[in-house]
Amino acid sequence: MYINVLEQGLLTTVQDLGRTGYQQFGVGATGAMDDVAAKLANLLIGNDENDALLEITVIGPTLRFVQDTLIAIAGADLSATIEGERVPRWKPVFVKAGTVLKFGRPKNGCRAYLAISGGFNVPIIMDSRSTYLRGGFGGYKGRALQRGDMLQMNNKYSKLTQQLLTYFHNQRNTTPFITVNWTIPPSISKYVENKDAIYFIKGPHFNHLNVEATNEFLTTTYTVTPNSDRMGYRLNGVPLKLSKSLQLLSEAVPVGTIQLPPDGQPIVLMADRQTIGGYPKIGYIATIDLPRLAQFMPGEKVKFKEISVQEAQVTLAERDRVLTLVQNGINLAIRRMC
Repeated sequence: MYINVLEQGLLTTVQDLGRTGYQQFGVGATGAMDDVAAKLANLLIGNDENDALLEITVIGPTLRFVQDTLIAIAGADLSATIEGERVPRWKPVFVKAGTVLKFGRPKNGCRAYLAISGGFNVPIIMDSRSTYLRGGFGGYKGRALQRGDMLQMNNKYSKLTQQLLTYFHNQRNTTPFITVNWTIPPSISKYVENKDAIYFIKGPHFNHLNVEATNEFLTTTYTVTPNSDRMGYRLNGVPLKLSKSLQLLSEAVPVGTIQLPPDGQPIVLMADRQTIGGYPKIGYIATIDLPRLAQFMPGEKVKFKEISVQEAQVTLAERDRVLTLVQNGINLAIRRMC
């Protein structure tokens, strides 16, 4: 069965958690910009956390469901409605056949994730279903969604998904969708609206900034520019200068690398980054804050705060522990419903 794309939105792509192990061949990792929201959207409806789902940027699509479908929306609040009724985020939602899902004005955050029961049925290329826009492969025909596309659904469901579907079928009524009376803890989802300083770890060339630039990077507020995208967040603020010019060889760059091009305006490399880079690397976004940075809209202000490698590891380990508890809680809530 299919989901019909009536309107494509600004940028809607099929993603999963990424394509790892191929950067040595020049193939980027891609995957969801906000992996926390993507994981939770899938887990809320009993999917595997790596199942293919839609990443929706700022202005969402309009979709018609041909069959009864279980969905979950996580991440940014993009004013989702079904037949004019607001759809809650961070919950499993049973959508009836023939209904239309629309997204409206963004209220907070930049990217929402739409998971469907069983995930989207798109080809696995290099161990991933994620769309690599610059390479023109993966996801749905290697591109963003367009009006008239028909997205195939995977009708192989996990036991948890089958239990949810059975529960909702037994609760059918005249409303266009049905949801549940539980959700994940707000303390887990509040990061989407959190605009506090982004944690970073000093990079190998941070100490090559001159004295003024070192202070400016730690105190300046930068603006996310409109030409930021899945490849990189381009920032605008006080230009940073090096104490002396550097001649660098290109080398591998991980997600979150903060590069300093000749104009002195930092670029943060994101999910669709190139595999190597030759600009000075003044820092790396701490992994725990990559999902939060992905929710910053163009025009919003961002500041940076230094964190040590050890502190970053501890906070990430704690977050992963909490997410495991949330997953166990979701599984338990689903089992108790049936």
